Amino acid sequence: MTALLARWRRPADTAAFDRRLVAPMILGSLLNPVNSSLIAVALVPIGVALGAPATETAWLVSGLYLATAVGQPVTGRLVDLYGPRPLYLLGTALVGIGGLAGALAPDIWTLVGARVLLGLGTCAGYPAAMSLVRREAARTGRDSPEGILTLLSVATQTIAVIGPTLGGLLVGIGGWRATFTVNVPLALACLVLGARRLPRGTRRDRTTSLAATVDLAGIALFTVTLVGVLLVLMHPAWWPVLAVVVVSGAGLVLRELRAGTPFLDLRVLGGNVPLLVTFVRALLTATVSYCLLYGFTQWLEEGRGLPASGAGLILLPIFVTGIGVAALTGRRRGVRGKLLVGAAAQVVLAGLVLLLGDTSPIWLIVVVALVAGVPQGLNSLALQNAVYRQSDPGRVASSAGLMRTFFYLGAIAASTTGGLVFAHGATTAGVHDLALVMLAAAALFGVITVADRSLGRLTPTEDPS
Repeated sequence: MTALLARWRRPADTAAFDRRLVAPMILGSLLNPVNSSLIAVALVPIGVALGAPATETAWLVSGLYLATAVGQPVTGRLVDLYGPRPLYLLGTALVGIGGLAGALAPDIWTLVGARVLLGLGTCAGYPAAMSLVRREAARTGRDSPEGILTLLSVATQTIAVIGPTLGGLLVGIGGWRATFTVNVPLALACLVLGARRLPRGTRRDRTTSLAATVDLAGIALFTVTLVGVLLVLMHPAWWPVLAVVVVSGAGLVLRELRAGTPFLDLRVLGGNVPLLVTFVRALLTATVSYCLLYGFTQWLEEGRGLPASGAGLILLPIFVTGIGVAALTGRRRGVRGKLLVGAAAQVVLAGLVLLLGDTSPIWLIVVVALVAGVPQGLNSLALQNAVYRQSDPGRVASSAGLMRTFFYLGAIAASTTGGLVFAHGATTAGVHDLALVMLAAAALFGVITVADRSLGRLTPTEDPS
């Protein structure tokens, strides 16, 4: 990451990416992974302190997932309409409020509400960053954002490595409430940087109402539909909710096809098959990645019999390899090659998990972790670049948000699958069943990537600098 940051320390150049934007972009994008990872080590202390069972503390994770999955494309669309600055500032203000509310929460459900606020607030960072990259490309005439996109990817993956450790440190110093309090200084830093450095948003015509500019009905129907899908994925026993999903989903389609300024422009999306395929790839790669993170970790402790500290150390090669692969390949502009290698690595990974047993040697387990880092580093970076180049320039932020939504769908599907195969414990037979799911997702990822010839046309014109 040091080498990537050094690139932005050159003398000012009006035809180069505005280096002042880098700090608020990265810090804003990190708010979501920070809050996703810190909570992992705080769930047990929260349950003890507030007298909440695991079924209730689980909503601290689910609440943030729900809010973020719905909020990312909604916030992204508002960023497209009004520019990144106002949404960035509003979002980071919500993060500060959510952090303070969580730090003072007297009971578990107030805490869940604080996590929902945090989820909504952290939705603005990534779509705003993608919008800023697009704006800078238009301003400078240089459509070569690989450096800054790589920096965003590496920074996010780095937080995934240090997040649980940082969370444990905060809990040790100030108790579980410190994992919420930390959002206050982070939000203040984002507010100061955003107010001073981000370009002002588009001024809305005062004669035009908000309802005429923003498709509020479409957003409401989208929210009901997606929340219903997510609830059924997280709790399959709630399948009757699918009736609501069908009705609201049909209403969403009818509304968006008739709206003058639709929230989801279904005609444009329907005509942009490569972008839709990229969304599917995001779902599939998240399924593979989170099946491993959720299932492999549980199996290491219950099936293989490693202590929790040992299982945690085994995960480090995944993130270290992912960060290294992203940093080394980030400047290479080809997208298709990265996705093909990532697809092959996912298939190999699933095959290796099928070889694991109760007495598997540590070296084989470490090999699994090292291989897992390759698709994590390649696919996340390549998908980010693909969305940037495949989306309508006027909807790049909402497209980035939709990609994140599909990624969360894959993560939740993986979590639900893990719960089903490990219903009677994280056994070796269960992890093999999980590997078959990973193999199916990885194979489908590979097939649609090989068949997608449009990826070869995503390499941009060479930057003269």
